[in-house]
Amino acid sequence: MNNISVIGSGTMGNGIAHVFAQYGYQVALIDISEEALKKALATISKNLDRQVAKEKITEADKTATLSNITTFTQVEQGVKNADLVIEAATENFEIKKQIFQSMDVHSPANAILATNTSSISITKIAAETKRPAQVIGMHFMNPVPVMKLVEVIRGYATSNETTQAVMEASAKLQKSPVEVNDYPGFVANRILMPMINEAIYTLFEGVAGVEEIDTVMKLGMAHPMGPLQLADFIGLDVCLSIMKVLHEGFGNPKYAPCPLLVNMVTAGYKGVKTGEGFYQYTPGSKDLVVSGMFK
Repeated sequence: MNNISVIGSGTMGNGIAHVFAQYGYQVALIDISEEALKKALATISKNLDRQVAKEKITEADKTATLSNITTFTQVEQGVKNADLVIEAATENFEIKKQIFQSMDVHSPANAILATNTSSISITKIAAETKRPAQVIGMHFMNPVPVMKLVEVIRGYATSNETTQAVMEASAKLQKSPVEVNDYPGFVANRILMPMINEAIYTLFEGVAGVEEIDTVMKLGMAHPMGPLQLADFIGLDVCLSIMKVLHEGFGNPKYAPCPLLVNMVTAGYKGVKTGEGFYQYTPGSKDLVVSGMFK
């Protein structure tokens, strides 16, 4: 496995491209927007600069990493030589369905098709292709260059060979791959998202304020970030999407998204990406300021 194609150049896509390129793989980074690709390369360069500053890599390593990445705006061109294609597009089944159908048509017959989905069924995605045994989930954590976990999710038809190849590729990135089965939310989000949702309910019901809830979890449970701040970081729209997948997948009311979460997303308060969620975010400032909606 040498040639990796990554579809989607957003936060997760550029992070995945970064780590594969850093470890010597030839990476095709694909996005329909030329502007998005330029932004992605600038982000990768900036993140590599951080690694240089921390003496984790050298300037030569940075140059080599960037030279391993080629950008494309057409899927058919970007995946034609791929050994592994990783889709990192929006967390929406209809979008992923179209991308996987295109990946299936244009990728080499032996290529593994992976998705970085954080909740959508691998089995359901695989059913849209003619190679379900070669479809798998590779759920990287954000920020990809820093976080060690890769949740490797087997669909119902995923072969042992595909799973083994992806586990080995993840380990070569100095990641820690963990194999899990395909059920709603997998492991990471099946546990994390209900906790975040419960924290939002705790705020919604007036048990405590934003800062107080996060402080309890940071100091009492040794979490590096409180659940409400983490929700902002993930994106409240993403949290809502995953809660809907859990609710629909299990049919259990305990997974129903909090009405406050629904209202915030509807109103456009999605966290860091929009500048305000449970906290307010000012470019260039690291101060954690509770949103005026909750003061």
